[in-house]
Amino acid sequence: MSQRGSLNVLISPSIKESERLIDEAISQRRTLFLAGRCRVHYVGRAESKLEPGERIVIIKADGSLLVHRSVGYEPVNWMPGGEIVLNARSTDETLEVRALRRKPVESVRILFDQMQLVASLSLDDSGEFSLYASEQDMRKAILVRPDLLEEGFKPITYEKKVEPGFVDVYGEDKDGNLVVVEIKRKTASKEAAVQLSRYIEAVRARSSRLVRGVLAAPGVGKDVQRTLMTLGLEYRYLDPKKCTEALARTEGRKLFDFFRKT
Repeated sequence: MSQRGSLNVLISPSIKESERLIDEAISQRRTLFLAGRCRVHYVGRAESKLEPGERIVIIKADGSLLVHRSVGYEPVNWMPGGEIVLNARSTDETLEVRALRRKPVESVRILFDQMQLVASLSLDDSGEFSLYASEQDMRKAILVRPDLLEEGFKPITYEKKVEPGFVDVYGEDKDGNLVVVEIKRKTASKEAAVQLSRYIEAVRARSSRLVRGVLAAPGVGKDVQRTLMTLGLEYRYLDPKKCTEALARTEGRKLFDFFRKT
């Protein structure tokens, strides 16, 4: 067994060696990585059987269990953490790792007949997770907080169908001019500016009102500002982080509620 700080590793261990380290890790609420040939049987809201194959099993400190194949990012079997009972027991030829959940009742049985790796470690992770908005989230943020785009902006609709495609947000400014908004999650390119100009042409063809085009993004690429000026378009800085915060503060507010009040 290789030991380094809080990490214990067994390479090609026997079934009995694997059982001892797994038992120790479970009792100490450590994280486990297991690799080997196994079959899996799940019983709960449904029932499934996974025939023998070489797989990766992760058991986290809270009891969460995931069974992964060698390809794909989603586990083929899994169980959430919480009130989970975990145990390992072995015969001369097989190691069984079992997870039992009481509410709702479900169980996962993993039976290894060959172990390639057993690793046990303690992880210190107190970092805060921040997920900043997608383009769809940024659009929603403008709908519930129009001032994120500019003061006095009033959304009329979103994903408006025009001949070249769909306008992200369509509205009017404080002076009553129509505003076509194209949103980008990352630094906007010249292609985004050209795309916006096509939307503007389509809207102008059907309206006698003045139509403004606004490219909203956290930044614009090199020479994009010049392209915007040439096409008669505008740029507005839009921060994905601020959009996320705006959505969090207005959580639970429906879009139809917003439009009903406007």
